[in-house]
Amino acid sequence: MKARLQEMEDEANKLKEMQAQVEEEMNGGGGGGSAEATANREEADARSVHVGGVDYATTPEELQQHFAACGTVNRVTILTDRYENPKGFAYVEFLEVDAVQSAIALTDTEIHGRKLKVSAKRTNVPGMKAGGRGGRGGRGGRGGFNPYMNPMMMMMNPFMMGGRGRGRGR
Repeated sequence: MKARLQEMEDEANKLKEMQAQVEEEMNGGGGGGSAEATANREEADARSVHVGGVDYATTPEELQQHFAACGTVNRVTILTDRYENPKGFAYVEFLEVDAVQSAIALTDTEIHGRKLKVSAKRTNVPGMKAGGRGGRGGRGGRGGFNPYMNPMMMMMNPFMMGGRGRGRGR
C-alpha cells in the first residue's frame, strides 16, 4: 500500500513539473510576457505615424512609396470598418525612430488630390476610451439641451415638471 502511495506521489510531481514547463513555454520563457508585449508595442508606436485624410482609393503600396523617402517602411495599415470600407486614415510603421520626424514633415502633401495630416502615433492607454470622460460622453447623459423645446419651458424651474429626471432618488 505504501509503495502504491509513493508511486502516485511521484506521478503527481512529474505532472506538476510538466505543467510548469508548459506554462513557461506559453509565457514566452519569462514570467513577464504581458509587460514584454507592452514594451514592444510602445517601441513600435514610437516608430509609427498616424496619417489622416487618406483618400478611400489609396492603396498601402501608394502610401509606402510616398513615405519611402523618410526611411524604410516596415508596415502600412489602412483601417477599415466592418464592411471593409476604408475609414480614411492609416498608420505607417518605420524601422527607424528617426524616420518619424521626417514623415511628420510630409504633412499637407497630397495623394489623390487630398492633403494628408501626419502626426506621431500615440500609445493607446487602456481604460481611456472617449477621452476618459465617462460612460455617457461626459455631457450629462439624460436631459440636456433640446433645440425643439419651447423657450418658456427653459425659464421654468425643473422641479415644476415632476423633478429632475430619473436620478438616484434625490
